[in-house]
Amino acid sequence: MKLAVLALCLSAASAFVAAPAGRAPTKVAAAPAAGIGGDLTGKVAFVAGVADSTGYGWAIAKALAEAGATIIVGTWPPVLNIFKSSLDKGKLDDDRKLSNGGMMDIAKVYPLDAVFDTPDDVPDDIKANKRYAGLESFTISEVAESIAKDYGKIDILVHSLANGPEVTKPLLETSRKGYLAANSASAYSFVSLVQHVAPIMHEGGAAVSLTYIASEDVIPGYGGGMSSAKAALESDTRTLAWEAGRKYGVRVNTISAGPLKSRAASAISTKGEKSFIDLAIDYSKVNSPLNKDLYADDVGASAFFLLSDLSRAVTGVTLYVDNGLHSMGMAVDSAALNDGGSLPVPQRV
Repeated sequence: MKLAVLALCLSAASAFVAAPAGRAPTKVAAAPAAGIGGDLTGKVAFVAGVADSTGYGWAIAKALAEAGATIIVGTWPPVLNIFKSSLDKGKLDDDRKLSNGGMMDIAKVYPLDAVFDTPDDVPDDIKANKRYAGLESFTISEVAESIAKDYGKIDILVHSLANGPEVTKPLLETSRKGYLAANSASAYSFVSLVQHVAPIMHEGGAAVSLTYIASEDVIPGYGGGMSSAKAALESDTRTLAWEAGRKYGVRVNTISAGPLKSRAASAISTKGEKSFIDLAIDYSKVNSPLNKDLYADDVGASAFFLLSDLSRAVTGVTLYVDNGLHSMGMAVDSAALNDGGSLPVPQRV
């Protein structure tokens, strides 16, 4: 793979470090080349939060499958049957196609509700809910136990889930209940997953989550405490990298992804108005350094890097995959520029 070749070239190029005048170059100990690569054959990846083929979780799973990983997923119980039916009936076959002509196989689908850590946390109304009927093991601890029983130890953990029941409300109008629910489902769920899954991961394994630039900049329309949840997620990533790294030898990173019109993101809208995600995509394309569309596969490829041995010395980072929008401090399409103002915009040659 191109990334593997690049990594090997960089490794060879950095074998010597320039020394002060009069001294011989210092040779740097290099890791065996065989230990750096993108082949994930024999490795098992658990992707939490896959319910269709439109989101980043699916794209990450597919990128890992391209490299040979065994894919298992966790799906929210209320949409579990719909997702499994779509798989069984071949409705997702076009999206399962791999570059080698094969198909991504999802070895197992686990029901997962990541707001519950143990069976004791599940309230009676959820137990009685018909959408949870027949499901006995859907909390984080139970899913981890089931994975251990089915696969022993795994290698990769992906957190691709978030929920804010009041996401369309400004923070000033968000209730305590809504705020805490957003942080529980979108941030603490990653903490809990690492708590329960890291012990069943091989040393050298890796975990990755998905965040958003609203963690550090104001994004009007992304409300309900979701911006706070993403900020917590990024902070937790750094702490988990330290703790899980020392305790289990597992790396922990997060990807700050640009806007994608997934099914979940499309729900952030007010009836009769252009959706938040459509506005975010339009704004990003106009104002980012790379004024082009962002694809789920772009995030999938970056996640593959963070989850493979290509990044075996990388942990605790927030990696921006947003066509560079995070680096901009001014909107080039601002109304303030319409009154005779202009910006020097480099032109493609």
